[in-house]
Amino acid sequence: MIGKLKGVVDSYGEDFVILDVHGVGYVVHCSARTLQALPAVGEPATLSIETHVREDQIRLFGFLTDVEREWFRLLQTVQGVGTRVALSVLSTLKPADLASAVAMRDKAAVARAPGVGPKVAERIVTELKDKAPAFAAVDPAVVRLSGAIEEKRAPQPVADAVSALVNLGYAQPQAAAAIAAATRQAGEGADTAQLIRLGLKELSR
Repeated sequence: MIGKLKGVVDSYGEDFVILDVHGVGYVVHCSARTLQALPAVGEPATLSIETHVREDQIRLFGFLTDVEREWFRLLQTVQGVGTRVALSVLSTLKPADLASAVAMRDKAAVARAPGVGPKVAERIVTELKDKAPAFAAVDPAVVRLSGAIEEKRAPQPVADAVSALVNLGYAQPQAAAAIAAATRQAGEGADTAQLIRLGLKELSR
């Protein structure tokens, strides 16, 4: 099983790169984001590899980092997600952004990937919630607050304040993060108006 390839970029295709490793050209399928980050033809490159072996073919999938490869594996544990959809998600979202989207249950961010409908996006954020690699730079308080809002357990002023910021045009994860910070600052007993005011101040930083 191939886990890593280090060689020279031979040529590019629409969704793959041919990597020359000591005279052998490996066809490696990659996300658009990975292909854009790779160097020019003739330059050295290293890719983490996921090998898929079937009766009639062997396919190699390449990633800039082991974390990206881990996400590729995880995404395919979700019903309705194959290699094509997994690469589409990774073409649209960086691993850190995908981690944040899953942590915050931000279905809309995941659904931006071509080929990912609302139902599949819902399954991705739900099923990977506890499996995802370490959530990148996501404040645990924000994750808790988002979960509480999702399950209607958040105090009413908090839920109303997040809703108000969303109505003003902010994305749900941004709104939740701002109100989480506002709640920490103002205390649990703060009213909706106070939380909105502090939340807006947080967002304007």
